[in-house]
Amino acid sequence: MTQTNLQTNLSTIDNELSKRHINLDEGGYFIIYLDREEELICAKHYNNLVDEEGFALHPVTGERLSAKCNSQDQLATHVYSGRTAKELCVQLFEQTEPCPVTQFNHAAYLGREFIRAEMALVQGSKYVQD
Repeated sequence: MTQTNLQTNLSTIDNELSKRHINLDEGGYFIIYLDREEELICAKHYNNLVDEEGFALHPVTGERLSAKCNSQDQLATHVYSGRTAKELCVQLFEQTEPCPVTQFNHAAYLGREFIRAEMALVQGSKYVQD
């Protein structure tokens, strides 16, 4: 198998898996971005209120949030940052009490995203959170 075919196959697998349903983590959610000037991977944590039907709610107004909502309407509870994915994971999962992540699938997702962000930071490429 050529390198191009392998990359295509792996991308197809990832794209299909990204379509699956994942329950919201009651501990909150993260907006991940790069601070290229400081050479940091950053993750803003937001509280996650969920109604009885599984929809995310605005922490102040109690209104349902759209997937297209502007996170600037909400205040982050904390901003985590690190120079590498590993440094960020240690800070978040080993040094923060209580840990704001309550589901294993969410922790795994964050680890994958932090690695993707680190690669984009090192390579100087664009990073868009999945």
